Amino acid sequence: MLVPGFLVSLVIAVLLCWHAVKTGRESMWLWIILMFQPIGGGVYFFLNVLPDIIGGSTAQKVRRAARETLDPHREYRAAKQACDDTPTVRNQSRLAAAAAHLGHNAEAATLYRAAAQGVHADDPVLLLGLANALLELRRPGEALEVLERLGNDEAHGRTPAAALALGRAFEELGRIEEADQALQWAAERMPGFEALSRYAAFMARNGRREEAREIVTELEKRLVKLRGQFRKEAVDWRDHALEALRTR
Repeated sequence: MLVPGFLVSLVIAVLLCWHAVKTGRESMWLWIILMFQPIGGGVYFFLNVLPDIIGGSTAQKVRRAARETLDPHREYRAAKQACDDTPTVRNQSRLAAAAAHLGHNAEAATLYRAAAQGVHADDPVLLLGLANALLELRRPGEALEVLERLGNDEAHGRTPAAALALGRAFEELGRIEEADQALQWAAERMPGFEALSRYAAFMARNGRREEAREIVTELEKRLVKLRGQFRKEAVDWRDHALEALRTR
């Protein structure tokens, strides 16, 4: 029985390799399919064949999330190639975002600063990207200077995401009351878990532990409804708030 089973696995692997070549997939898939039978073939089928069968935006999201897990540098390589070929502001911004996603914040800050020149000097996307990179580099004073170049309303870039960055900068600079106002405003308006988690962590660090626990309880309730990649990200932010609560 083992020989027929092996032959079936081999035939399936060959068919999957044929599909990979036929559809122009990267050559690494051939190695994965053949070297890690049957798991490699299963991964390939799940990522590259099944989404084509069922179609739709959900399948595309699953594919993107899984590919990012297997090859987290994929977008960075593609963005770098595009920027090397055509160093436009758009491509610089894309590469900066990919670098920041990987934690390469010094590179991201350099790219965002280079892009935010001339007619793009007040671009809110570039300025917010630069400010967030500077915050990750623990340079809140510089980040605050960048954020202050944004307008005072959402039409000019003072979005919930910008308010979140502003609150982080204020806290790092010891301006606690201003940080509280900005973080609360962001937490009330920004979708997802990040703003609430950062606000809870801020509370925990500033003597408001019971309020922080209430937010964590709310995050726990929301987690029950989430699945897949969205749940993983939400769990990471929930843990961010819990870590601040555990630190004394």
